Amino acid sequence: MTALLAEVTVKPGMETHWEGIARTVWGATHENEPGCLRYEYWRGSKPRHYFVLLIFEDFDSFMVHQVADYHHNAGFGDCFESFSLQHIDPVTNACGFEPSETASEPNPKKGEIWNNYVANHSEPTPEWWLEHR
Repeated sequence: MTALLAEVTVKPGMETHWEGIARTVWGATHENEPGCLRYEYWRGSKPRHYFVLLIFEDFDSFMVHQVADYHHNAGFGDCFESFSLQHIDPVTNACGFEPSETASEPNPKKGEIWNNYVANHSEPTPEWWLEHR
C-alpha cells in the first residue's frame, strides 16, 4: 500500500475552481483506477485550506494515478498558493491498512512522465516508522 496526505492552500478566489477540479479528478480516479483504495478531498478549518488523502494498493497504482491525463493535466498547479505532500503510514492495529510503500525505481518502459513522478515522489521509508511497525 502507498498512502499520502497533501496539504494545500489555494490562491484567493480559486476555491470554486479548485473544488471543481477536485470533483472531476475524484470521479475519474474512482471510475478508472482499481488500485485506488481511498482518494478524498477535504476542506480545512482555515480559509482556502484543503487536504487530500490518497491511498493506493501499491506505489505503481499511485503512479498510474499521477500520470493519468485527468490528473496530470488537471490544472491543479494554477491554484496553489502552497502545497505539501507527505507519505503517511498506518499505526499498527489502529488503522485498517497495511504499511506504506514510499518509493519505487525508475522503469524505462514506463516513459518520461512516469519516471519524473517516481523521482519526485519516492522517499526512503522513515527509520522511525520501522521501529513502530
